[in-house]
Amino acid sequence: MAVLKSFNKRAKTENETGLGTNTNSNGGRFFNKNGNPNIEMRGIPLIERLNLYHTLLSLPKWKFLLVIVTSFILMNLLFAGIYLLIGIEHLNGMVANSDTDKFGEAFFFSAQTFTTVGYGRINPVGFYASFVASLEALVGLLSFALITGLLYGRFARPKAYINYSTNALFAPFRGGVALMVRMVPYTKNFLVNVEAKLTMSMQVIEDGILKNKFFQLSLDISKATTMISNWTLVHVINEESPLFNLSKEDIENGRIEMFLFIQGFDESFSNTVVSRTSYTYEEFVYGAKFLPMYHPNEDNTGTIIHLNKLNDFEPADLPIKF
Repeated sequence: MAVLKSFNKRAKTENETGLGTNTNSNGGRFFNKNGNPNIEMRGIPLIERLNLYHTLLSLPKWKFLLVIVTSFILMNLLFAGIYLLIGIEHLNGMVANSDTDKFGEAFFFSAQTFTTVGYGRINPVGFYASFVASLEALVGLLSFALITGLLYGRFARPKAYINYSTNALFAPFRGGVALMVRMVPYTKNFLVNVEAKLTMSMQVIEDGILKNKFFQLSLDISKATTMISNWTLVHVINEESPLFNLSKEDIENGRIEMFLFIQGFDESFSNTVVSRTSYTYEEFVYGAKFLPMYHPNEDNTGTIIHLNKLNDFEPADLPIKF
């Protein structure tokens, strides 16, 4: 840790944040690989911190569909139970004899009412059955309006369609060493005016206490007019770099994590989109370089990008030893 003490004196840190305190105050990485903060909120009631709209917009597709189907089934089970409590004789047109068939008839009558299909074979008779059917129709209309809004929000929600390399590489660069990560867009939602920022967290000893410190890592190229192909971000390790003269052991002891933030303008959505990911010291590869992932097509009139080669790299000799 002696190296970390001297490192702390010469490195210029960013303004300390709420997490830049005793390392006992936090655990694990700050960001997950998918870019979501590795934070669990506690201390206030769930209903106050739960953003249901954001949650439904952010759910994976299969979970979102599961929520819709489950809600539909549960809602119709509820109304079918209410119809049975009112009395099955108040549903005119029923042809079922057994209790199971009667419940099935009530369930599918509820589904028809909920969706406002109304085939007409079964109809409510009496005030209570008619009132419940009217209420269910209203709930169904409101539910489908909400689902339509959520579906539109999910499809129209701006998103940066970017994949990142699994590892960050310490690679040879211009006679020295650089830390590199690679990314590539995987749809035709090409970005313009793209800007990349790389931040590093490291545990250092300050006043006898192990603390988190945050450093801005400069990039060889941090802005691009457009992003239509893969882009390798390069942080040159020189005297100005917080990583200068650090060994592999120092990096592991400092439990270094890098946060990559990408921002650009998506012409398809006509909106600014943001993407992020992180790399911990366990995801660093020392002495390697990325392999090319694009080449000209057969008649040399265009370029072919192989998205499955995003993580491909090969060993490379470094001028220094980590």
